[in-house]
Formats: sequence, structure tokens, C-alpha cells
Amino acid sequence: MKLLFPNEEHTPVELRDGTMVVGSSIDCEVRLHAATVAEHHCELISERGQTRVHPLTESAATVLNGKQISGEATLKAGDLLLFGKIGCRVVAAGRSVLPPAAPADDDMGHTRVRMAMPKFLLRGVSGPTFGKVYAVVGAMTVGRSSDCGICIPIDEISRQHAKLQSAADGVVVEDLGSANGTFVNGQRVHTGTLLKAGDEVRFDTVRFLMMSPSQEAQASAAAQQETAIAPAGSTALLWVGAGIAVVVALALAALRYFGMI
Repeated sequence: MKLLFPNEEHTPVELRDGTMVVGSSIDCEVRLHAATVAEHHCELISERGQTRVHPLTESAATVLNGKQISGEATLKAGDLLLFGKIGCRVVAAGRSVLPPAAPADDDMGHTRVRMAMPKFLLRGVSGPTFGKVYAVVGAMTVGRSSDCGICIPIDEISRQHAKLQSAADGVVVEDLGSANGTFVNGQRVHTGTLLKAGDEVRFDTVRFLMMSPSQEAQASAAAQQETAIAPAGSTALLWVGAGIAVVVALALAALRYFGMI
């Protein structure tokens, strides 16, 4: 099998036996330049003609056929795989990158469908999904069951809690008769309610923020910048503390020398 990328984000990738790392770092075998791609995003592990994808981080989404994966998943021909917001199609190894030429007199070939990138993402801001990012593609179910597109494995969440449906200008949220409710911006909802970028959706007490891919990229960049700044700030505080300690020690020594203590 191999991976085909639209818009020339990467040349086709042959999935031969071995392990390939996908990410933005220079040491990755499949290097993708995008803010939504982590330095070491995931691994592609191929053995005896079968390939598995294994995410290496929860802060950047690896999405298989519209569902963010957290453990290993097996790839098959026809699958749509997203690294952040860069998508690719899994195809059989013998398939040509270009479609066959159409007959000169009569176009009998099928129209090649462009792969749709997700317009909206849900970022977990509380509970067991905190920090995780889910691409909303097509129809997805939220619930406690492991086969849900967004699985929230706590008892307060119903097995099939709510349904999400991607729309042109947002995501339609529909409660599926959950015991503890679905809420949009603090208001309980039952039938289809449109969720837009910047809105908050809550399933019982587990909260998500609706974001566009560009907003998510900005948030990830800001978080990385804060992480980079934090050690420097901590070091400065240590130096200030050390300086105060030295001054206090010198003052005590002077007082002892003059017999004042």
C-alpha cells in the first residue's frame, strides 16, 4: 500500500516493512510542514504487508476515517488518514498516482473526488479528554461506548450520548436521550442545535471548545510558546531567590562580626 497526498503536501509514500515516523521534525521519514502536525506525530508500522498507525502524541490529532485514534489502528486501502489537518488516502500499492486517461471520444471515467479537510475541531477542555483534539468529519457519535467517534469513558456519560453532524457553517449537535444532558454555551439542548467556532459544548460536565483548524494552530503555537517561556521564568526566579539568600547571609555575618547577635 501507499499514501497519496493532495495539493502536493508530500510525495506518495510507499508503505514497506519497517517503521516510519510522521511529523514536522527534520529526523522524520515523512516530514510534513504544518502548524497542526507535531514534531513526532505518529508512527507507520508495516509488517508482512499490513500497516498500523500509532499516534505519538495526544496534543495533535491523528484521525482515521473521521475518528481520532489514541491507540494502534490497522490501515486498509480506501482509508482517509489525517495528520492534524493534512490528509492522505491509503491506496493499494499497484494503483497509479494518476487516474487512467479517459477515452478521446467519450469520457467514461469517474470524477476524482477531492478529499475534504475538516472545517471544525473539538478541543477537550475538561475531564478525561482534556487537551485532546477531535476532527469533526461527517456524522459522529459522542458517548461512553468504545465505538463512538468521541469516546468519553466515564459513568456519567451515556453509551450513545449525542450526535454531531458536520455542516457548512458549523456542527449540528443533537442529544440522543442522555441521562445527564448535552449543553451548548450553558443551555441544555435536545434537538439539532448549530455549534459555531468559539462555542462551548458540554456533555454532562465534560466540556469541549469548538475551533477552526486555524484557531487550533494558533492555540497550539501559543501553548508551545508558553512552555518555552516557562523554564526561563523559573530560572529567573531561582536567581532572584539565590541573590536574596546571599544578601541575608552576608547581613547575618556582619551582625555577628560586630557582636550585635
